[in-house]
Amino acid sequence: MRKLWGLLALVVVAIAGYQRFDRGTDQAVTLAPSAEGRQHVVADDTQVHGSGVVTRILPDDEEGSRHQRFILRLPSGQTLLVAHNIDLAPRVTDLDVGDTVEYYGEYQANPKGGVVHWTHRDPSGRHVAGWLRHAGQTFQ
Repeated sequence: MRKLWGLLALVVVAIAGYQRFDRGTDQAVTLAPSAEGRQHVVADDTQVHGSGVVTRILPDDEEGSRHQRFILRLPSGQTLLVAHNIDLAPRVTDLDVGDTVEYYGEYQANPKGGVVHWTHRDPSGRHVAGWLRHAGQTFQ
């Protein structure tokens, strides 16, 4: 009986490990609170999808590839920096504080809430295509 329980525990650990390893880059995860009000833990390099309200528009990042930058406040209260590559995709036009923006891109955690980037097509075709939606237009 002890061997059976040991084998069962090993199978459970193996399945959990495989599921963690098998997360594809096309998996969409919405950053939102759980039923208990806590934030979901989203691993770096995970494709995320959601929407938020623009709270701040930052100057473009001009180092290396140029990025349009702005901060969204998600329904959960979390803030999220959007870094949209404007060398590879059109700039989000007519963007104002208070506007709602929907996003699909790659998440990177940081102490201030996280960053979403890769909100555009990958010219080499090796990365999942992301996008931003604002005022009925899709930017990618």
